[in-house]
Amino acid sequence: METTPTFAPLAAPAPDLVPGPIPGTVPGLAGCQHFSVDCPSRTLLDQIADKWSMMVLTVLDAAPMRFNAIRRHLEGVTQKALTQCLRRLERNGLVSRRVIPASPVAVEYAITPLGRSLHQPFKALYRWAIENMTHVQEARGRFDAKLTV
Repeated sequence: METTPTFAPLAAPAPDLVPGPIPGTVPGLAGCQHFSVDCPSRTLLDQIADKWSMMVLTVLDAAPMRFNAIRRHLEGVTQKALTQCLRRLERNGLVSRRVIPASPVAVEYAITPLGRSLHQPFKALYRWAIENMTHVQEARGRFDAKLTV
């Protein structure tokens, strides 16, 4: 039986976060319920909630940047991972890519208005992570202690 953690206040989920069909939304998405495998939101959520996307969008929120400038802000990201991330973000309309005709040719990335609309949700998620890190670390400690017994 699952128990509710006592360390974090719980509230009813917002109606727009409850899995299932949402009346009055985009036609063709009515069958998207219970996070079914063919629900388009799964792919989008997977792409914006991956390891690097949130950080890339946060870095680009300040100003457009070239590839290597973005990479310098993201310790540990590989060239391949950043390239793939930027391509996904561009494909989803969250980032724009501009070729700068110079010698050598340079590419600059900028956050789009659609990408910027994720700023507040990301900020809320980051705030939650900071506020609850101690609780998460305690939970990890309890879990790990059970494994060593």
